[in-house]
Amino acid sequence: MSENHKIIEIEVLRYNPESDDEPHLEVYKVPFSDDMSVLQGAQYIKDNFDGSLTFRWSCRMAICGSCGMMINGIPKLSCETFLRDYYPSRIRIEAMANFPIEKDLVVDLSGFIEKLESIQPYIIAKEPRTLEQGEYLQTPEEFNRYIQFTSCINCTLCYAACPQFGLNPDFIGPAAIALLHRYNMDSRDGAAAQRMELVASEEGVFNCSAVGYCSEVCPKHVDPANAVNINKTNAAKDYFLRFLSPKGGSK
Repeated sequence: MSENHKIIEIEVLRYNPESDDEPHLEVYKVPFSDDMSVLQGAQYIKDNFDGSLTFRWSCRMAICGSCGMMINGIPKLSCETFLRDYYPSRIRIEAMANFPIEKDLVVDLSGFIEKLESIQPYIIAKEPRTLEQGEYLQTPEEFNRYIQFTSCINCTLCYAACPQFGLNPDFIGPAAIALLHRYNMDSRDGAAAQRMELVASEEGVFNCSAVGYCSEVCPKHVDPANAVNINKTNAAKDYFLRFLSPKGGSK
């Protein structure tokens, strides 16, 4: 082993539904250098100790969002988290909290995908335009209204951090609400009223207990907690405006 390498113990949550009654932890001693990520540590275990270790990853550049894990109990992207920051202590990596485990570090995201689909994450035009009329335009100022909420990479770290989602899996959750807000704020979109029905529903924003941990763990600073709070306000306004609107003709 190179003198530039040290040994760190990595405790890994293992679970094979075909052979295990419940998840358990196994410890591996992994040589590492200072530029080695937690994801690379998991890859070393897979390549050198147990080829059956299962986890998701793709880009290794904090763009795809697929390598999220619980690292010492905190939801993080493993590709941008480094082993050197935990040495000489043992580090524990586990599947994302609040999701059913499929195998080892891989969780079932089908419920999350359904939530994303439910908010209609695409522009529903206010007014149809023909090809001859050209594209839908907006000003830089209009774009800046929602640009922050376009950066979500669907890593689901915010769901692993959300205590309310842990208690109530039907809660639409922070990332879906942030994406909903992105389209509702888009000047080209005309489906805000439809989406607000979901916002104000039993699965919507009023489930949120305003902990704010979702924004703390977001690797792209989307601030989903802010999107939730804005939509709480918007939903409350919609509710009260129904009673303030005149029900008859003006005198």
